[in-house]
Amino acid sequence: MTSERVMAIVGAGHVGGRAAQTLREAGWRGGIALIGAETHWPYERPPLSKGLLTGKREAAQCQLRPADAWQQDRIEHIVGRVQSFAPHARTLQMSDGRTFAYEALLLATGGHPRQLAIPGAQLEGVVALRTLDDAARIERRFVPDARIMLIGGGFIGLEVAASARARGCDVTVLEGAPRLLGRCVPASIAARVHALHASHGVRIHLNTMPGSIGQADDGALAVTLTNGDVLTADTVIVGIGIDPADELARDAGLCVQRGVVVDASLETSAPGVFAAGDVALFPSRYTAQLIRQETWHNAETQARVAARNMLGAGEAYRALPWFWSDQYDHQLQVAGEPALGTRAVTRALNGDAEIHFHFDVNARLVGASGYGTASAFVKEMRLARMLVDSGNAIAPESVADINVALKSLV
Repeated sequence: MTSERVMAIVGAGHVGGRAAQTLREAGWRGGIALIGAETHWPYERPPLSKGLLTGKREAAQCQLRPADAWQQDRIEHIVGRVQSFAPHARTLQMSDGRTFAYEALLLATGGHPRQLAIPGAQLEGVVALRTLDDAARIERRFVPDARIMLIGGGFIGLEVAASARARGCDVTVLEGAPRLLGRCVPASIAARVHALHASHGVRIHLNTMPGSIGQADDGALAVTLTNGDVLTADTVIVGIGIDPADELARDAGLCVQRGVVVDASLETSAPGVFAAGDVALFPSRYTAQLIRQETWHNAETQARVAARNMLGAGEAYRALPWFWSDQYDHQLQVAGEPALGTRAVTRALNGDAEIHFHFDVNARLVGASGYGTASAFVKEMRLARMLVDSGNAIAPESVADINVALKSLV
């Protein structure tokens, strides 16, 4: 066991890396142990489904910082797995037998891709996209005319579908729900996203589920649907969401409910233990109910707050939820919590862009959903985010009226 109590971070992804960097920026001069199973230094995930798969970006361009920046900050990157931790003793045990004493601990363990629970789901060629190594394996399969099947019509599935089409692949999407993108965006936006993919040659099957996967006569994968139809693919990419990697917290006796429960400061039920990112269940700024956010913005902002609170800042996490998705030449953005809305009004912008403003039962603006070509609506969407974030009383008629400048309402 080391004699020095370190700041320990379990999970060396985006959250873990940014938290380690923030600890140094906030003045911590002691040891920092950044522990993760991957050999890569911390990196961002959004490029995995886009730039890396299209060949427009390389792995090094996804890193949060150059490798020497971590070394200059004396951040120890430990490749390995944590077997357990003891909150009362403030120690953690590695699977290789090493033990660390920590001053404070951050759980940034992320999530595990959900697996298909059907026969054949473990066959060669049935893959998921979560890591840099996953992206590298999938990118090698994206060759012209390769038959690519996406299971899941959410953001990851559709982004990968767009990247596959950019590489000349033959693409099919299976979605079990009646429409794409579930409850993430208004039905009208989902319909436009559907039409966009169809215009690029993607075949989309709604209300469709795979029942089993086997080998076709030509060595490809034969996907038998629950309705009995059989489709053939060279690669099946499963994009049906993630499950939070909360096993360590559960085994340590922390409060866990499909994610590690934290308070407004991102501290868990164990003093000195924090959680952030995909694994954290935190209080909504609107309802105080526990929510989880699997976004770049959530990783970036929670990492910084958690790190400062590891040092005793006592800061409440209040960042507005926000995410975006790039597909072909279009972009989709969602800010706030549109699912809380009971009424929505639409602001039609020039070109094909639109923004939906979502109001709750108390006429409070709780979210905004935007879609269109980036150049047409990105400025307006930035103002829409500011309006949602402000908490100001906003009249629905004013944001729907294109003659009323959003800037005048902020």
